[in-house]
Amino acid sequence: MRARASVLHLDMDAFFASVEQRDKPSLQTKAVIVGGTGGRGVVSTASYQARVFGVHSAMPSAQARHLAPHAAFLAGRFEAYRESSRVVMAALREISPLVEPLSLDEAFVDLERSSIDVADQAAVAELAASLRVEIAERTEGLSCSVGVGSSKFMAKVASEMAKPGRGHQDHVVLVPPGTEEEVIAPLPVRAIPGVGPVAAARLDKLGMKRVADIREATREELVRELGQAWGTSLADLARARDDRPVVASREAKSISVEDTFEHDLTDRAECARIIERDAELVCVRLRGSGHFARTVTLKAKMADFSIWSRSVTMEGATDSTERVRRMARHLLDSLDLREGVRLLGVGVANFTTSAQEELFAVDEDGALLADSEGVPIIEEPGTGGAVVEVASGPFGRRRSFDETGERRWRPGADVEHSEWGRGWVWGSGHGVVTVRFEYRGSQIGRVRSMPADDPALSPAAPLPLAWTLAHPAPAVDEEPADETS
Repeated sequence: MRARASVLHLDMDAFFASVEQRDKPSLQTKAVIVGGTGGRGVVSTASYQARVFGVHSAMPSAQARHLAPHAAFLAGRFEAYRESSRVVMAALREISPLVEPLSLDEAFVDLERSSIDVADQAAVAELAASLRVEIAERTEGLSCSVGVGSSKFMAKVASEMAKPGRGHQDHVVLVPPGTEEEVIAPLPVRAIPGVGPVAAARLDKLGMKRVADIREATREELVRELGQAWGTSLADLARARDDRPVVASREAKSISVEDTFEHDLTDRAECARIIERDAELVCVRLRGSGHFARTVTLKAKMADFSIWSRSVTMEGATDSTERVRRMARHLLDSLDLREGVRLLGVGVANFTTSAQEELFAVDEDGALLADSEGVPIIEEPGTGGAVVEVASGPFGRRRSFDETGERRWRPGADVEHSEWGRGWVWGSGHGVVTVRFEYRGSQIGRVRSMPADDPALSPAAPLPLAWTLAHPAPAVDEEPADETS
């Protein structure tokens, strides 16, 4: 623990949804949901207006549509999210060289490496407040919550307390050193890093609902109930003891999502549903990173706590949810479920910044994979073997036409019409696309429908931010990242 509150945690507010509201004037006060728009899609981010209806991240999109049927459901524009993220991270690195990004919209900053005197806590609080103003200006309207504490844990707790609707109008919270235990005592156990729904349910059975309840147990009791590593860590964090340093991390080498079950699973169909959902979440994060993956991994922890893991590597690279799902389901076929599994996880690795069309898949021994009918896994699912046009861009090559030859117009995508100007896709289907003609800074625009193959309509890149134009990004290294270590 540090003697001063010198670790800052910044978290953008409803980041993906806020970018969409900023860039689409008609949505600025509306419920917006970003994520998979298909029947098996998953919510990535929901605006605060959508959260009022109970919508939250990782929720199935079908359930979100039931809760908020009048919300705007958008597929996401990762170019726009990455641009705003770069602006935010650049602002943080102007404060300190020690910035640890956790995702596109979240990072820790070590203020002891900044020019500010961390002994002057009023100056630290003023820095946090001015940082919010600076980021709002550079991102042209996005908001963030900022927490400062004597450790990464306390900074994260502080930024959660600063979130909209939590009673802090300036969205900045500094936890004074010496008050940490008092601040976290009434918080639910899920405020502790690593305590998810399953762990929270287990602690609840032990009578531990709040952080203060955990403190009433001895370290020995926690170790006996939860194991050596987790029991010891929980005992420390419940007393606000956290000495993890802020580390300027390298780019992630893998992305994964795991589920731990209260009861061991033996039903293959249930396991398939879980890995399909996890594949969706993994691909949301993968597309958000702007990368494509060559390797898909399925991991399982068995009933006897042994670890089972298999992976497949493709000749090309993808960010397709359907392809990752297909690879993961294929791997599931080789998992013996008779004894039950305690944990399932889907991961992707072996990243590159551009996709490749021919996606032959091979197993760990280099053998060509085939589906249940012996057909090699080559074609992109849904194409029927047809040749599809691929659009090049800063985030690789993406299909722009479906198997029928109709252009794919994703909800929320930027477009340009030679007569009516810039707009975004309101919806499409049955040969028709509906566009609202407006853009960041414009008045609320008109909605017009037209044939999906209208030659006057074309995809467009997101409007760049003024800060980005003044500070162009350095050249991107096109070499793939190292494989998972």
